[in-house]
Amino acid sequence: MRSIFLLAAAALPLSPLAAQDRGNSQGDLSVTIYNDDQALIRDARSVTVPDGITSIPFPDVSAQIRPETVTLEGEGFIIREQNFDYDLLSPGALMAKAVGRQVTLIRTNPATGVETRERATILAVNNGVVMQIGERIEVLRDDGLPVRVVFDEIPSNLRAKPTLSVTLEAERPATRQLALSYLSGGLEWRADYVALFDEPEGKLDVQGWITLTNNTGTTFQNARTLLVAGSVGEVQSNPYPQRRGGRATQRMDPGTESADRERLGDFYLYPLEGRTTIANAQQKQVSFLDVSGAAAARGYEFTNDWLRSDDEAQAVATVIKFSTSQQGGLGDALPAGTVRVYQRDARGNAQFIGESEVGHTPAGSQLALVTGRRSM
Repeated sequence: MRSIFLLAAAALPLSPLAAQDRGNSQGDLSVTIYNDDQALIRDARSVTVPDGITSIPFPDVSAQIRPETVTLEGEGFIIREQNFDYDLLSPGALMAKAVGRQVTLIRTNPATGVETRERATILAVNNGVVMQIGERIEVLRDDGLPVRVVFDEIPSNLRAKPTLSVTLEAERPATRQLALSYLSGGLEWRADYVALFDEPEGKLDVQGWITLTNNTGTTFQNARTLLVAGSVGEVQSNPYPQRRGGRATQRMDPGTESADRERLGDFYLYPLEGRTTIANAQQKQVSFLDVSGAAAARGYEFTNDWLRSDDEAQAVATVIKFSTSQQGGLGDALPAGTVRVYQRDARGNAQFIGESEVGHTPAGSQLALVTGRRSM
């Protein structure tokens, strides 16, 4: 049995809190995204704060906000408490909140188009909706007749968007500049590289792309975006975390050159040019590296285990060797990512010859990317 309930939006007046949410939208956004699914969001908004104690809603925050990391900067007020409201407005949530309350059922006869209206009290919402209509008990179900459920109001504890509510106490009313900062999961970035290898010329063209992924439940409009290459320290809930498995697909001799870019402590920063909108449930790609003619060569490598001997031929790794140095190389530090290597065939068409993973790589490093294996 399948329950059906449709929301008649025109019949639902906005609660005062919902109307207030609508006027307090995102402001000047700055988003710093780290590796390992962590981001710092700073949202500077102009907010009208009345005198006395009042609750100020901040809608459009991340649904994966870490409430314990929230800070609110501003002058002329004292923070009393804060609440993160993540119970979002939906047909299911609206029906669940209506238990014990009355709603209006509107059924339409598909043959005549005639509508009938009945008042019903919602008794329970457990794998279906149980209602009392007059003296009878019914289950709201899909019986082939179009049915709408009209609610008298939206409960104040349901939000259309993820919302942080902060209770402030101010001595006088004023429009204030408030800067909200918090850490959140759900924002990730990775680097991907496309490399075109010209073996006769011994050259390598490399284009680097940043892929942003937003699964926070919120769109960040027109944000200054900064990417941090590296893993910042976090408190582990498991005191003995397991190491992530994986296979190394590249060999690196780390370099000691300083890349010509900003650093934050030991981390290199990759600011995106201008401002960008990071839409929810979206992957966005932005170019950050475009190098032509870096010196490169093909090579073959075979690692023999200690005191090992073989009677049969073994496969060797095919590698592409190049440098990230300023002179003759890519000239930059590389964030961790996947390098996909192409080479032109006799007809001049670029053909895929293999891919390899690289870790965070300082400038001046010597890299050997494993693109495949061949028999000796």
